[in-house]
Amino acid sequence: MAVTHDDVRHIADLARLGVAPSRLDGLVSELNGILAHMEVLAQVSAGEVTDESGSTGMPAASTPLRSDSSGPIPMLLPLESFAPETRDGFIIVPRLASHAILKEKGDATIIGDGSELNSGSNDEGGSEL
Repeated sequence: MAVTHDDVRHIADLARLGVAPSRLDGLVSELNGILAHMEVLAQVSAGEVTDESGSTGMPAASTPLRSDSSGPIPMLLPLESFAPETRDGFIIVPRLASHAILKEKGDATIIGDGSELNSGSNDEGGSEL
């Protein structure tokens, strides 16, 4: 079965794609090449590629599958068993450098950790970063 220009235009219409007429020849060639590969693959015999049950599609001598079981659910353990630091039931993680708060003072830029935002200080009489 060969793909024609009309087939490509029809498929493009179904997919609601605009195809320039200059691209039709290339697309027809590509789709015909794909179909030629599919015809070759259709000739391959895959009768030996089954296991005893025929459900996995793997040969019988393949690596055995592991059982589908798991251990305890990690969140059922206390937070302290897998979190380095906790406070009030929350996991404390270090602040990323990319999230540091920048504050300009004159000609210099000071990088802080945001603690001045929680202290209630202001720029005039508050603590420096």
